[in-house]
This record gives sequence, C-alpha cells and structure tokens, in this order.
Amino acid sequence: MTTVRARVTLLVSSTVLCLGSATGAASAARIPDGPENKAGATRESAVAGTPPHVDPRTRSTKPVYDYADAIRESVYVDTTMDSDSDGSNDVIAVDIVRPRETAAAGRRIPVVMDASPYYSCCGRGNESERKTYDESGVIEKMPLFYDNYFVPRGYAMVGVDIVGTNRSTGCGDVGGKDEIDSVVAVIDWLNGRNTAHTGDGTAITADWTNGAVGMIGKSYDGTLANGVAATGVDGLKTIVPISAISSWYDYTRSGGVPYSIDYMPWLGGYIGHDTPACDAVRADMGEQDDDETGDYTSFWAERDYLKDARKVKASVFVTHGLSDYNVQTNHFAQWWDALAENKVPRKIWLGLEDHVDPFEFRRDAWVDELHQWFDYWLQGLQNNVMREPMATVETAPDQWKNYSTWPASPKTVPVALAAGKLGAFGNGTVTVTDDPTLTEDTIVATPAEVIAGRQMFLSAPLKAPIRVSGTPTVTLRIKADSATTPITARLVEYGEAERYAGIRTLTDDDPEDPANCHGESSDFDDACYYPIEKLTERSDHGIVSRGWIDAAHSGSLSKPKPLTPGKWSTVTVPLRAQDQVIPKGRVLGLAVTLSDTEWTTPNDTGASIDIDLAQSKLNLPITVGKVDPPAKAPALDVDITNPTERPDLHDGSR
Repeated sequence: MTTVRARVTLLVSSTVLCLGSATGAASAARIPDGPENKAGATRESAVAGTPPHVDPRTRSTKPVYDYADAIRESVYVDTTMDSDSDGSNDVIAVDIVRPRETAAAGRRIPVVMDASPYYSCCGRGNESERKTYDESGVIEKMPLFYDNYFVPRGYAMVGVDIVGTNRSTGCGDVGGKDEIDSVVAVIDWLNGRNTAHTGDGTAITADWTNGAVGMIGKSYDGTLANGVAATGVDGLKTIVPISAISSWYDYTRSGGVPYSIDYMPWLGGYIGHDTPACDAVRADMGEQDDDETGDYTSFWAERDYLKDARKVKASVFVTHGLSDYNVQTNHFAQWWDALAENKVPRKIWLGLEDHVDPFEFRRDAWVDELHQWFDYWLQGLQNNVMREPMATVETAPDQWKNYSTWPASPKTVPVALAAGKLGAFGNGTVTVTDDPTLTEDTIVATPAEVIAGRQMFLSAPLKAPIRVSGTPTVTLRIKADSATTPITARLVEYGEAERYAGIRTLTDDDPEDPANCHGESSDFDDACYYPIEKLTERSDHGIVSRGWIDAAHSGSLSKPKPLTPGKWSTVTVPLRAQDQVIPKGRVLGLAVTLSDTEWTTPNDTGASIDIDLAQSKLNLPITVGKVDPPAKAPALDVDITNPTERPDLHDGSR
C-alpha cells in the first residue's frame, strides 16, 4: 500500500513474465491408469492395505519416498476465459512434484496446492524463492518447504501460476472472478472435470491423484484460497489461509476511507504481464474502483468472499498476525465469524507478529501442526488435530496459550466516555478539529497533555488484568460542520514493557544445519532456511487497535448518507480485531482524531466535530475485569509503569 507506513509492496511477502513451454518430459512422466478411485476421496483405496507412507500406530504419514527422484512435470490447464481478448482461451501453467513410487504402484494421492501470482515477479517466503525450470521448461525448484516435506509423505505438491502471471496466459483482475476461476479450473482438472496439455500440446490427465486438494498460502496466495473456497468447488477439502484477505474492499479502504489511490491497477501491473491488453484491463479496474467516493460497488462485491461464505465446504485453518497492518486483522475476524455462522470446521492461530508466516515465528510447531492438519483432511487419518483446542494465541513474545474458542468474548462491554476520562459517564460535549499534520507518535506519546486536534480519554490503572478478545468499536454521537469527515480512533495501553518489534533473519547462521531443515532436499531444491530471531523493544505504550471511518459511510458502505451540518448523527468507528491480555496496573487510552494522512489517504480534511459524551462509548470485547475512570482528568495522576510479566488468565484457556 502506498502510504507512509510500510505498505508499498503490500501483498508481496518479501521484499513477468514470458510464457515458457514444457516439452515431452512432462508427458514422459505420466503413469498408467491405476485402479478406479472416486475423485475427492480422502482415504487410501486405490491399492489394498496400508500404503507405505502411513504409520498406523501414530496415525500419521511418514517420509518414505525419494524426494530427489520425484516426478516433476509442468502442464497447462485449459479454461473458457479469454481475459486478454486475443481470440484464444487462457491456459494456466501448473507445476507438479509428486512421488515416483506412488505413481509406479498406481496409488492415487492427495494434493497440496499453492496458487500464486508471485512465482516469477517477487518470490515466495521470507527468502523470496522463485520457481526455476530445467532446459526443457519443466519445474526444477518449487519455492517453500511444502514439496520437500510433503512429497516424501505421499502428497503431490502443485504450484499454480494464476491467470496473467508467470507462464500462464491472459490478464489478471486482482482478486476478481477470472483469477479465482483460473484456480478452480486446475482443481477441476485434478478431479477429471477439465482438460490440460503439456508444452508440446499432448493431452494429459491427472490420473495420479484422488482429487482431494488442500490449498495453502500467505497473503495473496491465502486470499486466493479464501476466494476459491467461497465457490464451493468440489474436491477442495481444506484451506490454510495465512495473513489472507477476505474482502478486497476492506483491504484497500476502511469504511470509505481509502488507504491509497489507484491501488488495484498498480498491483495488477506489479504482478502481471506487461502488454497493451493487460494495461487495458488494469485501466478498466482503475475506472471501476470508485476511489473518489469510497463506495462499495459491484466491482468490490465480486472481490468480497465473505458474501459467499455459505458456499464453503472445505475446512479452514486460519493464521494471522495481530500486528498485521498490511492485511489487517479485520480480515481474519470477519472471515472467521462468517465461517462460524456456517458451521465450517475450523482452527485458528494468532501470533503477535505483523505480516509474517508462522514458519518464520514458530517454525517447528507450525510444521508439526500443518502435518497433522493435512493428514487428517487429505489423507483421512484420524489423528487428534480436531480434538485440540480451537484457538492458539501468542499472549507475549514466544508464549502461547490454547483456548477452547475464539473470540473469547461473545459480546462487548460498553465503556462510557467523559471529558478526558474512560469508564466514566460524561455530560456535555468535546470538540475535535481536524489537523492532518498530527502523527501517530504525537497523538499517543503524551496522553496527559492537551493536544489540539485530538481528544484523549484515559482510564485509571486496571485493578485486574483484562483480555481484549474480538473486535472493538467506538460509537460517537457527533455534530459536524461538513457533509462528511474521516474519523480515526486508536486504543492504546500505557505502561512500561517489552513489546514485539518484528523479526530478523539470521543470515550469519548456516541454513543447512539440520535444525533449520524441514523435509528432503535435491540438487536443485533444498529444504533448509535461515533461522529467525524475534525482536522486542522496551516502550511505555503500545497500540492495541486502530480504526477509520468516513462518517457518511457509517450507516452504509454502498449508499453513503451525507451528514447534515449542525445536526446530530451517530457514527461507529470499527477498530481492528485483537486478542491481547492487558495486565493489572496498565492504563487504557482512547484517542480520537479526524483525518489520518499517515496510515490512510483521506478524501476530505478540515472538518470540526462536537462529540456528545453522554451518547458515546467504547465497545470493548473483554472477558474479565473492568475499566474504571481516573480520579481526575485530563492529566494523569498515576504511575503507569508496571512489571512486564503477563498474568495467566483462567477464562476458558487450557
């Protein structure tokens, strides 16, 4: 995102694109038809008896197949799309790594799939790995550890270049129907419902798979998994969306306030083919994005996977960073709620981190959990993964707790506002006049001072720890002097502590140390990665959550209602979902400002609003404890420092 805060590369996880051709090598990799097996089945039935890769004692797969000798093939899946209007239907490049031994035995196996736009332009993972090919154009190296780890365990790894990227033809539409359909076409081929060919035009079938597919990926890749699951395509058994978008509208703006302008065509150009036809597709996106109004339109509805959550048939393993302001936490929370409403089998991991794969902040545990998850949903092995607690949350750096559900609090507690006070019922009004020059550091660093352009509401030191678990909001009854205005709210906790500050790749270490390897290696594709160090820094405050709304869009994103200057109206500011234990002795602060030119690109600035304190409140999802007001305001008369330890909360955790 092109704001001051680091969103320039956005979905690009670290830091196109000529069409290649696969030759007869892929065709030669084909295997004879095995015994009949129902497409999509998750249990071994093609060959009698327990397959070699299954350990019946542990009910898990084991690495018995030779990764270095695995079959590697590149194919092109047909579609009915012509997204670049060249008169030929688009084809989707698909690269496959699968065990040679299961092919020889006629044993059909499930698929782990990572569909991505980044295999050529940007790379995958913390080390920006790209696909590489041999002289015949057949896949040689697949990014990330998935193939190294799962292929020896009886899975096929499939890397899909979505439409308009890398070796696929056509033009992408950034989260739209064409990109989603390009992945569905591949799942259809894996289930015998579609056709494909090798680089020399030879027809090829996926007669080596039982059709059961699990999609995984971070950021854009995980977003595609969400979108494909929302089609209800048969054969997709599970998805693992990591730091993934659930609605592109909510990715590019917050309640009508844009984060940046013309982002969708920019991203399309960043990842897609540089051709006049694709330039025209991206120009059309720029015409349809309604940046000028901030409205939710049919353009955004096409890219909103939440509205189709009822179609999801796959299980879902969500993981997200609670400090992620690239793909913000409202994405996982609203997706999770929609899945829960539709009773989708699900699990969630929430770390303190920002836009980071759990492979980079809890590597060994993540690989083990992912192994169990895929074994259960793709291999049909009845392990205990679905009997484990539903939610796992990082409550302090490298301290994890399990909870029986998420969020912990099914409802919110209203916290009243008074002049300078949080938790007290107030009367009268306070005024906020827009000051676009205010930075976040200025807004939150000195809570006891009176700052023009900011209203700060402070609590007394907490008498007991509280756990904020869910999505806070701020309800404000306002009277404005203009037809609309951005409103920004920040929830802050004050108190000296060590807080998460990012990760660092330890490039001085040996990545080929066995401790850093997860899976088998070949001459071209190793399973070893640099270790990661989690960083903390000592500070006297931390942001719990932020949120933005365009006041006219508070009641409807698609049909905004302008404010009547001088008349009272009620506006709700949605903050970002959070799960955080705030210890005893900390002070909570709620800072209200108007336009935020640091995190967003607001369309309107310069307004002034009065806030009716008696009709305004912070809506806080907490499980225990309460928020009391300070004895006096606005100046703090308490010591907000406290020890750094985070107490154990017995509120359904285990």
